Amino acid sequence: MNKTNARKRMLIGYALVLPAFLVVMLTVAYPILSSVIMSFQDGKTGEFTLENYKYFFVTESQLKNIGFTLYVVVVTVVLAIVIAYLLALYLRFVKSPISRAIGTLYLLPRFIPGLVAVYAMITIIRDTGVINRIAQLLFNYDFKPAMMYHASGLIIMNLWFNIPFAALMITAGLGAIPDSVIESARDVGASRMRVFRTMILPLSMKDVVVAATFVFMTNVGSFTTPYLIGGNSPKMLGIALYDQFNRYLDYNRSAALSVIMFLICSVSAGIYIYTNLKEKEWE
Repeated sequence: MNKTNARKRMLIGYALVLPAFLVVMLTVAYPILSSVIMSFQDGKTGEFTLENYKYFFVTESQLKNIGFTLYVVVVTVVLAIVIAYLLALYLRFVKSPISRAIGTLYLLPRFIPGLVAVYAMITIIRDTGVINRIAQLLFNYDFKPAMMYHASGLIIMNLWFNIPFAALMITAGLGAIPDSVIESARDVGASRMRVFRTMILPLSMKDVVVAATFVFMTNVGSFTTPYLIGGNSPKMLGIALYDQFNRYLDYNRSAALSVIMFLICSVSAGIYIYTNLKEKEWE
């Protein structure tokens, strides 16, 4: 009788999970599988081919797009994590009216629509924008930042979006470090740098890695910022995918590029999964 009841409870559990499982399969798994299959098909004959992938790794312009995307994303990740970590340290360990004010305001960019933020940044960094006007007013110098349609403009805009997000995650990790642990180390004569190097940094490294993976995956497929600020060549992969799908109507190459972007992001996703599986070792 107990076995029968256990089997019924198990079947009820499966029945409750089944709708969510089907939704995931239909909205996530099926499109991914369909794109992978389409990426290996010829657009005209439907036969198996590797030409769709070969196009992106042989064509010079497409190689530049991949290299340009990786450059922008890696620089964004490094700068965002370094700045966010310093900001998180300040918010965690400095108790002052200024730190409390910053702690209240630093998340403000997360609540501003992306399109609005990009257009606001354009008015600042374009050659006739706010920076140029201030330079003319104060120094009588026609300073042109040259950030529009350039990697520097994309990176600045990406930092504006990603620093608050990364700082939020890292601050949460730093907040989990007990003050008593740090105070004990200080009481036995450990310097601030030693406490940071041997205690704070190791205990917060997991959150740093997780934040870096999210920033990486977010920017690989970004569209709004590179569409409005990026140049015509080279392009971010999100714009290259848009061109293949909407401008050239080459759905098989679009599928291949989608798989390539997925594989690039899977490296970061793998690091994220590994970090979570090793959570006890991090602790």
